[in-house]
Amino acid sequence: MISQIGSIAISLAGGLIFSSFIFLGFFKKFKNQTYLQVAERAILATSYCIFLAFFCLLNELLISNFNLQYVAQYTSYETPVFYKVTALWAGQAGSLLFWSFITALFAVTYIFTTLEKLKTLRFHSYIILSFIFSFFILLSNFIANPFEPVSSDIIVQNGNGLNPLLQNFFMAIHPPILYVGFTGSAIIFIMALAASISKDISFEWVQSIRRWSLFVWTFLSAGIILGGYWAYNELGWGGYWAWDPVENSSLMPWLTLTAFIHSSMIQEKRGMLKKWNFLLATSTYILVILGTFITRSGVISSVHSFTAENLGPMFFAFLSILILYTVFWFFKRKSYLDTPDKIDSFTSREGGFLYNNLILILMCFTIMWGTLFPILSEAWDGNKIYVGASYFNQLNIPIGLVLLFLMGIGPLLSWNYTSQSVLLNRFKLPLSVSFLSGIGYMIFSSSFQIYVFVAIMGVSFTLSSILGEFYKSYKKQKKASNFLHSIGKMFLSNRHKNGGYIVHIGIVLLFIGFIGRAFEVEKEFSLSPGEQIYFSNYVFKLNSIKSEARDNHYAFLSEIDVVDSSTNQLLVNLKPEKRIYFYWNSDPEKRQPHSELDIYSTIQKDIYSIFSGYDAQKNIGYFKIMINPLVNWVWIGGVLMVIGSLFAFWPSRRDN
Repeated sequence: MISQIGSIAISLAGGLIFSSFIFLGFFKKFKNQTYLQVAERAILATSYCIFLAFFCLLNELLISNFNLQYVAQYTSYETPVFYKVTALWAGQAGSLLFWSFITALFAVTYIFTTLEKLKTLRFHSYIILSFIFSFFILLSNFIANPFEPVSSDIIVQNGNGLNPLLQNFFMAIHPPILYVGFTGSAIIFIMALAASISKDISFEWVQSIRRWSLFVWTFLSAGIILGGYWAYNELGWGGYWAWDPVENSSLMPWLTLTAFIHSSMIQEKRGMLKKWNFLLATSTYILVILGTFITRSGVISSVHSFTAENLGPMFFAFLSILILYTVFWFFKRKSYLDTPDKIDSFTSREGGFLYNNLILILMCFTIMWGTLFPILSEAWDGNKIYVGASYFNQLNIPIGLVLLFLMGIGPLLSWNYTSQSVLLNRFKLPLSVSFLSGIGYMIFSSSFQIYVFVAIMGVSFTLSSILGEFYKSYKKQKKASNFLHSIGKMFLSNRHKNGGYIVHIGIVLLFIGFIGRAFEVEKEFSLSPGEQIYFSNYVFKLNSIKSEARDNHYAFLSEIDVVDSSTNQLLVNLKPEKRIYFYWNSDPEKRQPHSELDIYSTIQKDIYSIFSGYDAQKNIGYFKIMINPLVNWVWIGGVLMVIGSLFAFWPSRRDN
């Protein structure tokens, strides 16, 4: 009964969104506001139908209604309740409905907040929003319907269960957070197009789209960081970024949106870069759809990809329409988007932002080229040539280091123009700190690596530059109050700027974590209980290997004592596991082995342990140990980025 309601709700959503086009057409012809209001209500009703369908599917997952193909495929009776919820986005059909659900939430929010202030954008916003809605509703109705019944008359006694890799807390929250960022970029796309078509790029519009951008950027950032954290803790290869095509697909819109947030500040302050901002705002959503096409079409192999279905042509058509529509209106409104003012000096803050944006776009292009090259090569001569991590590292490490220095240069520049004397005075301290840190690395490092050397200098330069700006702001406040009050007033005096500085400090900490990758070491070995091995100043002793049956898997449990050889003291007892999911299945090929890691983590390094395999006859365990320096700085930096963006997003009295 509930599944039937959900199916009807999706069908009804399709009819309602189609009717919105009809009433928008009537409004275009007759200029009667009533038709526009009816179209708005049709869009809202569409959103409510999607809400209903979403909660119907959630109910069927929770009660294990195996009469539905989707429920039987991604859950079982043994699946914990929490992971039954996460099964909403585990498969193609569920994730598309979830995508529509978040889009509907944003649509309702956009209509009742932003469009209440920017009424001139309503008509064109509704057209674009209806088109986006209609595409995803079409998919859910005819291509990937989550309420499709099982394909046979056989009664399903139990479901397949959820993929073990997805049975992880951070994987449970990573996709929905990232989806919020992906779908939220549609609102930025709509606002940019609607404002350009309507010729109404007002100051209020700039403020509104920047707030939407900060909100979306926050979730994109959090989603990417959580994805890296999940990969590091779950996949067992000891890293957090592998230049996987789907990883790249989330990074590309993040780069363009970052560029847009910076250049929109120039538009807000001086009314410049309208064309540039139009392209950045629209390309962000276009890149999201491009990434979705890559993920769901099956044209590129990825550990993140969904099973290839007939969605590739649909997403390609949708992507093509978005690009053509955007290009058409860009050239149609090119003269309107032109601005008479030019950047006065390239030693100004505007110039610094422009350099920053060019570097971000260059990085985005290199990633896009490397990601799409296998598709293009196959289309050209039938041979799919894969691009490895070495390509991305060789190009993007130098670009990233330039970006690191630019983050430190920006705060030292003034708006409009920075004189040579002022420039030299402001650069003294950051350059001195950077130079001394580079000398320190050369003196104390046992081996010299050029990228590490440059990164350490860049981290020192940028960090001292930003902290110097905080100190200047603090000095302006400290005369009138005590220390804590001065700090509070300093941060609240300009939330946008200070929030941005906090984000930049977070990115600096990310680079500290990246530096650690140059010093990683690893070792694979086998041990029987009671045996030990020496590696990287530690002694690893295997105490025992046990086994036990659990609710949804069978586990082999190891215990490894880690002793610091320099002090001969026990450091930690690591307990990596080897799990067999679906062990109750009579078909051995359907059983899924999975290594559950154990990590000893400090601010300096991680000891990363993997239970690779177990020979029961010989009672021998196979293990891999990795020593990963500075990894936690990546997570600390990611958290600080999110905090800074939330700080910048939160409205001040001046904004209100």
